[in-house]
Amino acid sequence: MRRNWILGLFILAMIASACAQRSAGVAGDGTFDPDLIGSNPDEFEDPERSTIWDLFRANTQEQTINVNKYIWAASLDVLQFLPVQTVDPFSGVIVTGFGTPPGGGRAYRATVHITDPALEARALRVALQSRNGPVSAATARAVEDAILSRARQLRIADNNL
Repeated sequence: MRRNWILGLFILAMIASACAQRSAGVAGDGTFDPDLIGSNPDEFEDPERSTIWDLFRANTQEQTINVNKYIWAASLDVLQFLPVQTVDPFSGVIVTGFGTPPGGGRAYRATVHITDPALEARALRVALQSRNGPVSAATARAVEDAILSRARQLRIADNNL
């Protein structure tokens, strides 16, 4: 039984090797045969063509996500009682560790994601968690409202109306 499995694997490897050689323009005797590549010699020069290897190439285009500076500053200000673990202003993500708010007895941690440069509620996503699991939607909404209110205060103070 094991011998049949190994023989099947060997045959599969041989077929895959033959297909790879044919697609690369290699004849059965190991020599290069341009007729095996295809009728279009510029087939591999097409800029619109993509392959699986494109996933592994370095991205030559710089992708920048702009975040709203007021929401960013307000998030750090409102959640200042939480220890910051990770901050990435280019993608708009703030990840904190567990901390207890002043006057509170329950520890929370937060993940803030700012997705848009506009000073709008849709640009802010806050995920709160306590040591017992996710918090209620009302609590998360209250933190989002506090951040947005503080962001509006910062914008008014900056006189950018």
